[in-house]
Amino acid sequence: MKKIFAFKRRESASALKAGRAAWGEGAPQAAPAKRGGGAPAYRAGRAAWGEGAPQAAPAKRGGGAPAYKDDKGAALIIALMAMLLLTALGLALVLNTTTEGMIAGNYRGGQEALYAADAGVERVMDDLLTVPDWNNILKGTVRSAFIDGSPSGTRTLPDGTTLDLTQATNMVNCGKVTTCSTQEMDTSTEDRPWGANNPRWNLYAYGPLNNIVSTSTVNSNVYVIVWVGDDQSENDDDPTTDGNALTNPGSGVLAMHVEAFGPQGTHKVLEVTVAKTNSSQLERGYVGQRGQDEQNRRARKSAVQTPGAGITRRTLTNSTGAIN
Repeated sequence: MKKIFAFKRRESASALKAGRAAWGEGAPQAAPAKRGGGAPAYRAGRAAWGEGAPQAAPAKRGGGAPAYKDDKGAALIIALMAMLLLTALGLALVLNTTTEGMIAGNYRGGQEALYAADAGVERVMDDLLTVPDWNNILKGTVRSAFIDGSPSGTRTLPDGTTLDLTQATNMVNCGKVTTCSTQEMDTSTEDRPWGANNPRWNLYAYGPLNNIVSTSTVNSNVYVIVWVGDDQSENDDDPTTDGNALTNPGSGVLAMHVEAFGPQGTHKVLEVTVAKTNSSQLERGYVGQRGQDEQNRRARKSAVQTPGAGITRRTLTNSTGAIN
């Protein structure tokens, strides 16, 4: 039994060696090629793959197509462009805000001057009710209580600009600042087409709007001027007299020219026609009451400003509406 087992082991070992030889195991290996010399096949393989071949030098920047793109500094340019855009938007916003503020200020000043001119009309209407003969107004011998001194010379407005009352009167009468002649005032123009019946504007009321009421409750920088003249519908060719003929459509009618001057060149103009009325007893009573209130206000003011001055008394006639 032992011999048979040993034979089999030897036989198996021989078979193992034969198998290893068949697979190439145990055979002597070829020595690796040296770096300096190497096998021709190895060199041929490297040449086939392009290894070891001399490389072309990169093209210079001055000529030929660039080998790559240089994007250095692009972020700086983008940042500068964005900053420029934001700066332009900011300046546009500031300009728009400033312009809107100026527009709102001019509109507010214009509205204030318009209301000031209207207040001048109401103030003068109260004064006209106390004057029985309007011819004295047309001749320039009677003026309103709303005045701030002599009817000539200059006035300095709160914004520093000056206003010459004499020049302003000449402008409304003949369109120039120098003295107007009778011929110039009677000349028919686009603004004054009535010829000899052109109104001769007489300075009747003038002063700061702050002084328009005795309570001094008005706070404004507007200066108001009111001129009174004969109505343009007159046909008597006499602008210094109120016509009283039945055929004269301007009988008992006056015209008012009001101008209001505010800061920064604000200027508003109104023209109003005022007529005496006796159409009803109620209107006569209302008009007479307004005139009496104005007289009472003047009397109180005169007593305070001029001690010792006499206070006159006037009565209202119900039948005619006249104040005596």
